[in-house]
Amino acid sequence: MKPINAKHTSESRNGDTRSDSLTMDHTEGKGEKMTKKIVSANQNQHDTTSVCIPLYRLQVVREPHSALYGAPRLSQSSEVCRFLRAHFDGRPHEEFLVLFLDAKNTPVGYQVVSVGSLTLSIVHPREAFKAAVCMSAAAVIFLHNHPSGDPTPSLEDRTLTKRLVSAGELLGIRVLDHIVMGEGRHVSFADEGWLYGEG
Repeated sequence: MKPINAKHTSESRNGDTRSDSLTMDHTEGKGEKMTKKIVSANQNQHDTTSVCIPLYRLQVVREPHSALYGAPRLSQSSEVCRFLRAHFDGRPHEEFLVLFLDAKNTPVGYQVVSVGSLTLSIVHPREAFKAAVCMSAAAVIFLHNHPSGDPTPSLEDRTLTKRLVSAGELLGIRVLDHIVMGEGRHVSFADEGWLYGEG
């Protein structure tokens, strides 16, 4: 005999439409078999939801220009300033740089982290250490300029330095100095004892 199909549609208390299908199969020698399926009208859309999670790769790209020349090893703030002063000469706005060093304090590269205005350069520790982590730098030196010519660190400079030192300790990257460069002179947090002190 042919299967006898009956379908009943009802509405539940929460407003969802439920479709109840009753299937009755008559098979010789096996009697009658009944199967009941209850399918929610909203079930299909939940089952087919998926999210694509892409794979990324980070790379450090060496710039074809802006190479600087200086001492093979840096041990004093004055050497760092001589090394990077050429970059800051003639800049009408603040720029924040990070200098990468290996375990022997040999410079292996530098990066412009932030370009600001005449009096301000916004820097976040996340951006300051991003390339240092990719390059496996053992230590870093931070530098920024004051276009006014006065290298006296501001309160914001001191607060930022403390955050950078704390971030470096967590990442295992030593912060050797933060140097503020002015017209013909500079202020070194390491020389002044402000790097890990109360300064």
